[in-house]
Amino acid sequence: MISVVILGGGNVAVHLFKAFNKAENVVVNQWFNRDLKAIDFYKNMVEVTDDLSSLKDADVYLIAISDDAVAKFSSKLPVENKLVVHTSGSVGLADLDKKHHRGVFYPLQTFSKDTEINFSKIPICIETTDKNDLKTLQHLAEAIGSKSYRVNSEQRSSLHLAAVFVNNFTNQLYRIAHEITESTGTEFDILKPLILETANKVQNLSPYMAQTGPAKRNDKKTIKKHLKKLENSPHKDIYKLLTDSIQQTHGRKKL
Repeated sequence: MISVVILGGGNVAVHLFKAFNKAENVVVNQWFNRDLKAIDFYKNMVEVTDDLSSLKDADVYLIAISDDAVAKFSSKLPVENKLVVHTSGSVGLADLDKKHHRGVFYPLQTFSKDTEINFSKIPICIETTDKNDLKTLQHLAEAIGSKSYRVNSEQRSSLHLAAVFVNNFTNQLYRIAHEITESTGTEFDILKPLILETANKVQNLSPYMAQTGPAKRNDKKTIKKHLKKLENSPHKDIYKLLTDSIQQTHGRKKL
C-alpha cells in the first residue's frame, strides 16, 4: 500500500485524487490546499487541510500546483527525507528542495475540470534521485493503470514543449477554424470527423508522411485564394507561417 498526501487543488490534483481513491493499493492520507473551498466537495472522502504544519506522514508527497510556485513551495514543506514529487512538465527535478527525496510524477495529458480521465490511456513520466523511489513511483503509476516512462528533466522539458504544439497550439487552430466557419454561418461540427481522422492518422503514420493539403502539393492557386479570404484577418500571418513551414519541410519553395 502506497500512502499519498496531495498538495494543491487544481485540475491535475483533482483527477489524481479520483484515480488514487479508486486504486486498491493507494491510500490518500490527506489533501492540502490553501483554499479549502476548492476541495470542499471531497472532504467526506479524505481529510482536508489548509495548514502545512499539520501534514500527515506519507510515502509520497505530491505537489500539484502552478509550475512557477513549485520550488518555493517545496522549500516550505515541514517534512524532510521524504519522497516529494511534482507533477510539472517544465519544472526540473533539481528545483525541488534538497532536504527531500526528490521526484517527478508527470501525467502527460490535458486536464479539464469536468472531463473524465482514463489513466490507463495516460503515460506518466517519472524521475527520481533514488532507485527505490523510482520503484515507488512506478508502482504508483501502475496502481492507477498508467504506463510509466523513465524520463529525465531535459527529455521531459522537450516533451512539454512538444505537447504545447500538439495540444495548446492545435486547440488554438481549432478556435480559429471555429471563427472562420461561424463568420459564414457554417456548422463547425462538419469539421469534427476531419479532426478525428487527422489525430488517428499519426497513430500509424509519422506526421511527415501524414501531411496533405495545398501547402504540401504547392497549390499556389488555392493558397492565394485562402490568403485573399483572410486579407483583413489577424489569422493571415498564421496561415502564411504554417504554409511556409510545410513547404520547407516538404521541399517546396516558400510563398
